[in-house]
Amino acid sequence: MKVPQLRKKTEIKSCHNVTWEDNFSWIHQEDILQVLKNKDKLNPEVKEYLIQENKYTDFHLKDTKNLQKKLFDEIKGKIKLDDESLPYRDRDYDYWTKTTVKGNYSIKLRKKIGSNKTEEIWNGDKEKKKLGVEYFGVGDLEVSHDDKLLAYSLDIQGSEYYTIYVREIISNDLVTRKIPDTSGSITFSLDDKYIFYSRLDKNHRARKIFRHEIGNFDSDDELIFEEKSDAFTVSINLSSDEKYYFISTSDHNTSEQYYFSVDEKVPKPKLIIKRNKGILYSVSSWDNKFYNHTNKNAEDFKIDISESLEKQNWKPFISPKDEVLIGGCIFLKNWIIRSETSNALDKLFVKNISSGLEEELIISNEEVYVPHISLKQKDRNTNIIYVGYSSPKTPSRVYSYDLNNKSKKLVKEQEIPSGHNPDNYIVERIEYRSHDGRMVPLTITRHKKTKIDGSAKLLLYGYGSYGNSMSPGFSSTKLSLIDRDVIWATAHIRGGMEKGMKWWKEGKLINKKNTFEDYIYAAKYLIEKKYSSKGKIIGMGGSAGGLLMGAVVNQAPELFLGIVMAVPFVDSLTTNLDHSLPLTVGEFDEFGNAKDNKEHFDYIFSYAPYNNIKKMDYPHMLITTSLSDNRVLFDEPAKYTAKLRDFKTDNNLLLLKTEMDAGHGGKSGRDGAIEEIALDYAFVLKISKKI
Repeated sequence: MKVPQLRKKTEIKSCHNVTWEDNFSWIHQEDILQVLKNKDKLNPEVKEYLIQENKYTDFHLKDTKNLQKKLFDEIKGKIKLDDESLPYRDRDYDYWTKTTVKGNYSIKLRKKIGSNKTEEIWNGDKEKKKLGVEYFGVGDLEVSHDDKLLAYSLDIQGSEYYTIYVREIISNDLVTRKIPDTSGSITFSLDDKYIFYSRLDKNHRARKIFRHEIGNFDSDDELIFEEKSDAFTVSINLSSDEKYYFISTSDHNTSEQYYFSVDEKVPKPKLIIKRNKGILYSVSSWDNKFYNHTNKNAEDFKIDISESLEKQNWKPFISPKDEVLIGGCIFLKNWIIRSETSNALDKLFVKNISSGLEEELIISNEEVYVPHISLKQKDRNTNIIYVGYSSPKTPSRVYSYDLNNKSKKLVKEQEIPSGHNPDNYIVERIEYRSHDGRMVPLTITRHKKTKIDGSAKLLLYGYGSYGNSMSPGFSSTKLSLIDRDVIWATAHIRGGMEKGMKWWKEGKLINKKNTFEDYIYAAKYLIEKKYSSKGKIIGMGGSAGGLLMGAVVNQAPELFLGIVMAVPFVDSLTTNLDHSLPLTVGEFDEFGNAKDNKEHFDYIFSYAPYNNIKKMDYPHMLITTSLSDNRVLFDEPAKYTAKLRDFKTDNNLLLLKTEMDAGHGGKSGRDGAIEEIALDYAFVLKISKKI
């Protein structure tokens, strides 16, 4: 089949007295955000190119169609399709969700306490069918405090422009006007007369909080807060004790918070602590006390306590620890539960409020696992909670746990219908030395029959941005590769917060190349220890993890058999220079400001994947993107693919797959997500010669 060709139109770009050539810049439309909302506005020539690339991908993967179907059925067979969540008690009702064999979306149910009648208050599949749309994304789903109203937000493009609806549960009738162009989150006022929400501006940034009176079909909503900085976005939430609303505004590096009482008829948000560059904080309230989770004078966070916000006198509550990330708190009447992360492992701690004693809550004897906690009821006057865990080889287990006597009872275990034996898998936590001597955690999961002699194919997953940690929890989908002798390794590289804030700082801004080096050194370590061999590793990453893939494949292509990158941030210099795009300004503290800072420009230019494509051999590559993605515009991977075709000197596969009805998270619905995973895995197995 003929290789797709994107028309070239040379544009000479310049910044800071540096010039460079971009042959494919023309595909970026000035009204790109409108295109995300309405794909009919897409340039027909660009649309045709994306269609031809999709056909080209389908042609080269036609020999995997049966395998894709097999993988789809296999992955789906590991999911209990007709499943129900544990109930959550909210005043007069127990609420829970369920999934069905035929459905793709969740159903929300409730039962009045003392009644045997179950009510269906939400059915995603029915809602999607009613709208007649291809893509169906639910942003928020909230029940009013009096249990009478259901508020929800929908994105039917994948562009993350959410419309809010509020309807009466009994009648299903809408009780107020639709509210378009929101961020999707919804907060009811305590009296259920209003909802609070954030509205998106012309650049898709949430910078305003509005109060909407339920029943209002005509007049404008009341603006209660506006953030003046283009870099900051806002949100609002009700405090755990239901006494205050907290408005949070932040970028990735700095935050500021305001509050007002729930009984204020005219909300007048008051500043808690003035923003200070590089200082993150989040205040919560409980039992007439205020808790501040902050990194002020505490790189890896601490928690301070004050009796008042009007007369603040912050005192230590949880002290900082070096390279131990102090998490936030969950409050009960008699207990405070909090988390810590160190060396890519999470821990839970329980503090008795009356005695002041704190101890770790250990729920598994496995070396590597992810603990989690949730409340059984809205009423915090209880000693019983849900605690659970999963590990790379152990499906999720949830216990009803009594904090008083430390007794636990298994109440839910993730079922793998097709069968699963944890003893068939080996999980290892290893540390390896990176280029500068820093020790980097690495989680390896393999089948016990897989030989460690260099013969195995190995998938190396990485992300390393925004302080996001890659938790080593259970994923049934990965087993489809692991069971086929593909080792799965996750490198907990710098740019995340697996080792605290310092770990993040060492992988961003002008330290960003540490992220790439950590990943490359992970591959070299795995080769050295004979988990795999040179040219047998498949790299995988998405979004900012796609930036990682693009950077490392330019730097060390010989290490890899293949690369899988999803919605990849590969034209990072162009995006960074465009301050009108949704995320750019808010990410200056993550990647830098190339337009206004020459040091940042030079540094980004030196690693940006698109700008550093070379005349050389590249491994097999599968690149996936979505037309309505507002976070990483589809034109980035489209341009990247076109340029790679011009430069690569090999005959390896280079495939671009664009979902024409999807956003940053890919296709909507359970089956859609599985289809995408099956495609990725089929590509991995094809290039591994395992089909």
